[in-house]
Amino acid sequence: MTMIDLNSDLGESYGQWKMGDDAAMLAIVSSVNVACGFHAGDPAGILKTLQAAKTNHVTVGAHVAYPDIVGFGRRNMDVASDELTADVIYQIGALKGLAAAVGVPVSYVKPHGALYNTIAYDERQGLAVIEGILAIDKNLVLVGLAGSNILKLAQQKGLRTIAEAFADRAYTSQGTLVSRREKGSVLHDGKLIAERMLQLVTHGVIPAIDGTLTHIEADSICVHGDSPGAVEMARVLRATLEQAGITIKSFA
Repeated sequence: MTMIDLNSDLGESYGQWKMGDDAAMLAIVSSVNVACGFHAGDPAGILKTLQAAKTNHVTVGAHVAYPDIVGFGRRNMDVASDELTADVIYQIGALKGLAAAVGVPVSYVKPHGALYNTIAYDERQGLAVIEGILAIDKNLVLVGLAGSNILKLAQQKGLRTIAEAFADRAYTSQGTLVSRREKGSVLHDGKLIAERMLQLVTHGVIPAIDGTLTHIEADSICVHGDSPGAVEMARVLRATLEQAGITIKSFA
């Protein structure tokens, strides 16, 4: 592989509460998952992030979530299918409106947090999300966890999909993410993260938390914008990949 997308979850500040450094991260990544107000983000902040994305020529995606601002969208919810579909339509529609005002297209959808993890293997909720995307824009791409069932399900329904890996997260030997509740689930060493992702891009494998190698096929790498030292980690990762001759470019 000579090309890879780097994406980050941004637009998550809310009122006086600030999350991450969107301006700095947008100078590094090639795609941005913009919060839609359900787990984080207010209209003014989202608009500012979209404007910065346009300035940096970064592809925009809708970061849809459960309606859970207090829990930052990381709490599991048993939402009825019709409600979840409507929630997805509402969030994409809101972001499309703000993006149109800025003059940038919304090219893809990446679910956030608990919703992302749930639909990876929960077919009912996964179908509800897919139906929401199809209802508003059949040309949108769905970004999901590499190796998960949601990607196959979406493809069967006619959606283009992109498999994603996480730079700062530990993996099990089965290729799934280690729960955030477990020790060592989140990585903080920028150099180690860069080495792991270079191995993934060039060889399709990364070390699992038990020391074995796990196979991961991904077209996009997420660098979380809300972790300590996120910007510096992203810089090191991009520099390491580019030094190895890998082009950073959005899948869209």
